[in-house]
Amino acid sequence: MRVGVLGTGRMGMRHLQVLRDLGFEIVGIMDQQEASLARAGAEFEIPPARQYHDAGRLLEAAKPEAVIVSATAPGHAPLTCLAAEAGAKYILCEKPMASSLAACDRMIDTCRRHGVRLAINHQMRFMEQYRMVRRILESEEFGRWSSIAVVAGNIGLAMNGTHYFELLRWMSGEDPASVSAWLGRSGGPNPRGPQFEDCAGSVRVTTAGGRRLYMEIGADQGHGIRVIYAGRNGVLVADELDGQVHWSVRVSEHRGLSTSRYGMPAEDSTTKVAPADAVSPTCAVLEALIAGRDYPTGEDGRTAVATLVAAHISNERDHCPVSLDGLPREREFPYP
Repeated sequence: MRVGVLGTGRMGMRHLQVLRDLGFEIVGIMDQQEASLARAGAEFEIPPARQYHDAGRLLEAAKPEAVIVSATAPGHAPLTCLAAEAGAKYILCEKPMASSLAACDRMIDTCRRHGVRLAINHQMRFMEQYRMVRRILESEEFGRWSSIAVVAGNIGLAMNGTHYFELLRWMSGEDPASVSAWLGRSGGPNPRGPQFEDCAGSVRVTTAGGRRLYMEIGADQGHGIRVIYAGRNGVLVADELDGQVHWSVRVSEHRGLSTSRYGMPAEDSTTKVAPADAVSPTCAVLEALIAGRDYPTGEDGRTAVATLVAAHISNERDHCPVSLDGLPREREFPYP
């Protein structure tokens, strides 16, 4: 597989590692920053002839079958559309998918018109710490799960929060329906540049079926990522950075009792899974995209961005719940 990489920053370097691990041919890399381009070329032994400052020139000269878009969010739509129009057949784009809903729609429409498969790099469905949790949540012993609560440091609503929006959709099989948010500034300069801002704060997302996601990622929090899953008969706590997972479920003879009987005897279990890793699940996303099965689509990515936009609108409207219908499509947000 001949692959081109558009953007050689931190995530671009990880994508290059993915391509090396999969044995794909890197036919070109592009970045407008000379230092970033040179570093990537040196580390992955990509000769100067395959290093470009212009995406159009790379696409014309190298003719990649697949393209990785790992620039910052404002570049995702123009680079994705350019790659689709240039003949790429597979495009994997970083998240958040774009800086506006209109840009998401352009990406989806352009790829559809040119017969291109588009994936957004939401990786959680391929990570054992979520696949294992999903199996437990769907078990008869746990009962129907109701909520996911993320308590973490200042991880950024766009950069990391969108992963959990997609997690809610994937875990529940339902799109988010309503969002309430209390947002604030992250408390420091964004590492990708002063033109970007990624909010901190609190968010509540609900689905039409009543499943709920709570995120508590305030700028006054600075340590860890822990996720609590609660259901009819059980609760599960996952420490995502060290891989520790603990869950507790009512013993079988008490599972039919009212939820107000919250202090009943329980069976507890603890296990450990591999902590979060960006490279191996990205390999899985790319392989699924090429195989054409169970990959996070452009439509999935748009839903995550719509949830993000709804959070901003709710914050501006005195934190009232906001539906994902009728959101402003053209409004640009400073997502990194």
